[in-house]
Amino acid sequence: MAWPLDQREQTRQRILDSAARLFALKGFDAVGLDDLMADAGLTRGAFYHHFRTKTDVYDQAIGHAARVGSARLDSLGGAGLSHLIEHYLSREHAEGESLRCPLAFLAADVTHREAAIRGSYTRFFERFVQRLERDLPGHSAQRRRRALQLATTLIGGVALARALDDEDLAGSAG
Repeated sequence: MAWPLDQREQTRQRILDSAARLFALKGFDAVGLDDLMADAGLTRGAFYHHFRTKTDVYDQAIGHAARVGSARLDSLGGAGLSHLIEHYLSREHAEGESLRCPLAFLAADVTHREAAIRGSYTRFFERFVQRLERDLPGHSAQRRRRALQLATTLIGGVALARALDDEDLAGSAG
């Protein structure tokens, strides 16, 4: 008997939630399928009902985390750019248990992956830049340049803060 579509989709989302969190926390190479599925509360066999390979789930987890992150930023509503920046650089975002932004948490990891993975990452980066661009003043070319600068500063700040072993310094960097 086949599972109802909504239950199947809910299971898939659980796997993607776990994958996005674990890959952001540990990186692609350090996450095994057994660990991933245990984190999702499922057996390894269930994995293949939803994904072909570990690379497939990695790629889809980037997109999943991107959608969750975009929704989170959109939920800030008209709070403005300074609130968005404050949220992105917050300790909750950098250290919390919620889904982390794959742009900051997978930047180094993605460089070692296939072109399709880098393509997914690039598309998410472009959407993030466009999101920032909406809140910036100036004409189109100025907004684009400023949004690119801001995106790389935010992503780099969070990535750097994660790498530092000095909490005070990390808090200032991210």
